[in-house]
Amino acid sequence: MENEHRLTRIFAVKTTNRAERSVADNIDKAVRDADNDIRVMSVIVPDELKGYVLVETDEPIARVQELMEHVPSARTVLPGVTTLEEVGHYLIPKPAVSGIDEGTIVELINGPFKGEKAVVKRVDASKEEITVELYESVLPIPITVRGDHVRVIDRGEDDS
Repeated sequence: MENEHRLTRIFAVKTTNRAERSVADNIDKAVRDADNDIRVMSVIVPDELKGYVLVETDEPIARVQELMEHVPSARTVLPGVTTLEEVGHYLIPKPAVSGIDEGTIVELINGPFKGEKAVVKRVDASKEEITVELYESVLPIPITVRGDHVRVIDRGEDDS
């Protein structure tokens, strides 16, 4: 009963590059291990926070560090804690077209034109789609693709 009133906190755990999701899965497995009695409420893997996962727990940092010793690709627990208010913006999904404007140079990363470079001609944020024209095309044919099917190469902003 004494544990019911413990304060939850969020720790940032440094991971190996591009191993954030596997670290989260391995934390889940380690917590479910019958020999382990550590309590973890959630593990957050924000796309924008490369190389880190966030662990919500009511355990002290020493217990979290002890758990991470058994988690492959988990490097270290950063000192200090954070709050849900500070990391809450990571929980709100960003539209697939955020940061993409007319004139942006993109590479298609999915579909029949995968690998082709194109310039954005129109952005439809409500449908999360963009209309592009391929660079290599002899005739400028507009192609509409999902916003998550492109990778931004150049934002086309003036530096002057």
